[in-house]
Amino acid sequence: MFPNPGLDPQSRPARGLRRYIGLVEEELGLSGHGSFVQLDAPLSAYLAIDGHVPAFPDRDVALLWDERYGWSLAVEARCGEDLLVLAYLGGQVAPAPRVVAAFVRRALAGEAAGTPEPEVLPAPDLHDELGAYAPVAEKLLAAG
Repeated sequence: MFPNPGLDPQSRPARGLRRYIGLVEEELGLSGHGSFVQLDAPLSAYLAIDGHVPAFPDRDVALLWDERYGWSLAVEARCGEDLLVLAYLGGQVAPAPRVVAAFVRRALAGEAAGTPEPEVLPAPDLHDELGAYAPVAEKLLAAG
């Protein structure tokens, strides 16, 4: 079903994914207390965003990531259980954190950001890309 069966929590790609999500949080000035990373297939993450989208001023905003579509911005549905995706960043599954932050800032400002439809983004080297984000000290220990 998914090319990735999930990640061992101690694996380099898992550590890299957690750090990558943390770097996105830093770019957005978030505390990290409103986020979640799922290491089961499909890999995904949820980040609660401070602020509102002008079109939905009374709804909470979330930034979502998954291994198929990359980043998307969503608002909570009125029932509070579902999320309504407003836009997909597209381009890459794991773009630079500053690119993700710019996408969010544009959306929160009411500017056109991303695309309304998802596009499956090929990422054959996703584990390597995520592993590259693993903390430097861990990379040095692995090399030594």
